[in-house]
Amino acid sequence: MKTNILIISTIALIYACTPEKRSKDMDNNPLMQQSGLPYGAPDFAKISIEHFKPAIEAGIAENLAEVKKIAENKEAATFANTLEALEKAGQTLNRAYSVFGLLAGANTNPEIQALEEELSPKLASLSDAVYLNDKLFARVKAVYENRDKAGLDAESKRLTEVCYNRFVLRGANVSGAQKEELKALNEEEATLCTRFANRLLAAAKAAAWTTDDATKLDGLSEADIKNLAQNAENNDKKGQYLITIQNTTQQPLLQSLKNRQVREELFRRAWSRAEKGDDNDTRQIITRIAEIRAKQAKILGFKNYAEWNLQDQMAKTPEAALSFLNKLAPGAVEKAKREAARIQEFINKSGDNFKLEAWDWNLYSEQVRQADFALDDNQLKPYLLLDNVLHNGIFYAANRLYGITFKERKDIPVYQEDVRVFELFEENGEAIGLFYCDYFKRDNKSGGAWMGNLVEQSHLLGNKPVIYNVCNFVKPAPGQPALISFDDVETMFHEFGHALHGFFANQKYPSLSGTNVSRDFVELPSQINEHWSLNPEVFGKYAVHYETGEPMPTELADKLRKTTTFNQGYMLTELLEAALLDMEWHNLKEGETVADPLEFEKEALSRTGLNLGEVPPRYRSTYFLHIWGHGYAAGYYAYLWAEMLDTDAYSWFEENGGLTRANGQRFRNMILSKGNSEDLEKIFAEFRGRQPDIAPLLKHRGL
Repeated sequence: MKTNILIISTIALIYACTPEKRSKDMDNNPLMQQSGLPYGAPDFAKISIEHFKPAIEAGIAENLAEVKKIAENKEAATFANTLEALEKAGQTLNRAYSVFGLLAGANTNPEIQALEEELSPKLASLSDAVYLNDKLFARVKAVYENRDKAGLDAESKRLTEVCYNRFVLRGANVSGAQKEELKALNEEEATLCTRFANRLLAAAKAAAWTTDDATKLDGLSEADIKNLAQNAENNDKKGQYLITIQNTTQQPLLQSLKNRQVREELFRRAWSRAEKGDDNDTRQIITRIAEIRAKQAKILGFKNYAEWNLQDQMAKTPEAALSFLNKLAPGAVEKAKREAARIQEFINKSGDNFKLEAWDWNLYSEQVRQADFALDDNQLKPYLLLDNVLHNGIFYAANRLYGITFKERKDIPVYQEDVRVFELFEENGEAIGLFYCDYFKRDNKSGGAWMGNLVEQSHLLGNKPVIYNVCNFVKPAPGQPALISFDDVETMFHEFGHALHGFFANQKYPSLSGTNVSRDFVELPSQINEHWSLNPEVFGKYAVHYETGEPMPTELADKLRKTTTFNQGYMLTELLEAALLDMEWHNLKEGETVADPLEFEKEALSRTGLNLGEVPPRYRSTYFLHIWGHGYAAGYYAYLWAEMLDTDAYSWFEENGGLTRANGQRFRNMILSKGNSEDLEKIFAEFRGRQPDIAPLLKHRGL
């Protein structure tokens, strides 16, 4: 729930000047009311860019009026007239911004980006109008203090506690002067985070590598080369080959490119994409965001931003998160060093005379894998057709575990031609919701993969979920099959695990529904769903040759399973570096300034003992979108924390019969359907029968 009192007079003035035009425009604005489509899904066929600003600003004004009415209610504060009323507020804004947010990430353009920067401070101010409203907080506090006597059901009591703590953490208890300072900082931070994301998208596009010399592409498959030619043509560079940059340090094609000079150039383009001193440079932005967050934390009574942000997470404190990460670091580094030594040995024996560098790792580790396991990634791809993975892997596993079925809906409008829509049904035929999947990379799409809600489940509002998954897989050239890597397969399972968390939500209140849980718990449903990708029954259904329909040979499938712990020293170390780098930025205290972000990064990695030259962090500070733009500030450790939970939970499945309908229903009932309606530590312990154990994670990573 995000809100802003500072812009209400401006909105009122604009609309008061042109009442007739406002009425006509707003009546014709498809975002101003729920669509007539199933589940209230947005009608993308009717939505245009010009609809967003008036609908979002009207939604802000409406939300402010609702908040004012609640805060100034003369009746004594009750759960119904305060907290439940807040849950019902903001529906116009939520409807409009959920669509806008999807397009801003998955199908943006300069107009959307400019509007995003314009709206960000207004939405931050709106949030402050709620959480820093003294009258409103007094009512929330009154309900909170009376919660044990009010006869509330368990979910209502949980909402009361979550809401009260959220108000306190957002600054409800600070002084009036500090509230004004906090509001200004919140607006500036929101603006800068949006600007960072937009600059980063432009920086990645500008960093793309182009050549007209096909010999430089030695090592790539024919399909890869066709894709690069198509990329170039799509960017008005017909007759050339273009490699786009994804939002990680390492790039997928570094695994195949044999020309070392090309590998180094591609790596350095990715590494330095946002530090060129041009309009896409992010260094000043991230330095200022870090300063702002340190000041926010000080005003709120905490030593640093990390201490503030972890108050409502499972880890609770930075010390606990760091202690957890430090338990993993020695084993990860030692394993990475052994892997590096094995790769260097392989390089030396191959007759190449150079020291292993970061841009060499993926190519030569793949060659080591081929030598040690006789497995080539290109051997796997013909058996990994995206459509088979979706229908016969992801949907099949969901059916076996939860009894649900899927029907493609071609009558639902989409926002881009590659997007597909499916309707989900319970075992008894009852409708669950709609699922949109958008799998292929575009220049106007943010990097990475994510899940989001267009409509969030809520019994109070009568909503069933409308959910999307967005990924960045290479789109095949026209007429070519969409063959993907096994990493892509795991990504599809991962993101659909998030979707299941949203689809199986069973909450009355939207604030507690589905994925509205702590960062270090939210990855549990997604990461546990990855495990089913290698389950023999599921794997046998989707891993079939795209031309012949023959299953992947047993020998090849066994080789894939044997490699699950291969290169894990590298992969765990790059994650740990990023997680600890995140914590270093957010452990800064007010007054601690960063003169040079790159030097700060270098020193931070040295302090952690994770500064391995051949193993760079998965994200550098300058393109770490998770922490500067996607809400994972002081929370990137959550992926590994949740991995502890998911590997431990999956070990329960292994101990109790694996892929069965009964086991799936138990997991759904005890984890996936709970949202944030109960204490998260409690629901995990009840499912597992004890507190989480790190041992399954270490086993899974080969440590």
